[in-house]
Amino acid sequence: MKQYFNLTGQVAVVTGASTGLGLQMAKAFANQGANLVLLARRKSLLEQNAEAISKEFGVEVLPIACDITVTEQVISAVNIVMEHFGRVDILVNNAGTGAVAPAEEITDEQFKHELDIDLFGTFVCAREFGKQMIKAGYGRIINIASMYGLVGNMIVGSSPYHAAKGGVVNLTRALAAEWGKYGITVNSICPGYFYTDLTTATLDSDYFQAIAKRSIPLERYGQSGELDTCALFLASPNSTYVNGQNIAVDGGYTCV
Repeated sequence: MKQYFNLTGQVAVVTGASTGLGLQMAKAFANQGANLVLLARRKSLLEQNAEAISKEFGVEVLPIACDITVTEQVISAVNIVMEHFGRVDILVNNAGTGAVAPAEEITDEQFKHELDIDLFGTFVCAREFGKQMIKAGYGRIINIASMYGLVGNMIVGSSPYHAAKGGVVNLTRALAAEWGKYGITVNSICPGYFYTDLTTATLDSDYFQAIAKRSIPLERYGQSGELDTCALFLASPNSTYVNGQNIAVDGGYTCV
């Protein structure tokens, strides 16, 4: 029987893995046998997550404190991973932020900060880990963009986020075009609103519940785990011919 999502023996690097969707996807990879590298700025949270995941799934988990906007820290993380595991098969560029304010009130600093984390940080991680994938002749890079990288919105002002995530969408296409010849696929996931520890109170408010009923064909927000299968599909060694795609996991928000 073919195990389409089996990742046993592979090494998956997940940025922004201290909380939320990054942590959820990391657990999904571990559930399929992948060893993990967890990257984020908060080392204590990473260490707690690493211990819990290793205990639950029986895989090796390496936590590394890393600010993805600092190239030297990313290079250091790559060196640690290669020294420890000797390989990197999967990279999930999940770390990100979101400036919320009307466009006319967004400061220069807010806009630059958004691009620095969501777009530049994604590129730096892809470039540095991608170098190792090029040497190996294999890799799966998954960029976490957003449905707001595909469309605008009238719910809450977040123009820097739209700009940065739109950049991630086309960066995905550019890297896929360049690196396909090396056996590397580069795709992005464009999530809609998902429940996490940070979003639950907001999404359960009357205002956002009304938006879900009005704007999302499934009439609800994403639940924990509903992003995992898309990530596993794109990470699978069997997804050999899926490249340069941006998959919206948004309950249908962007289809209407």
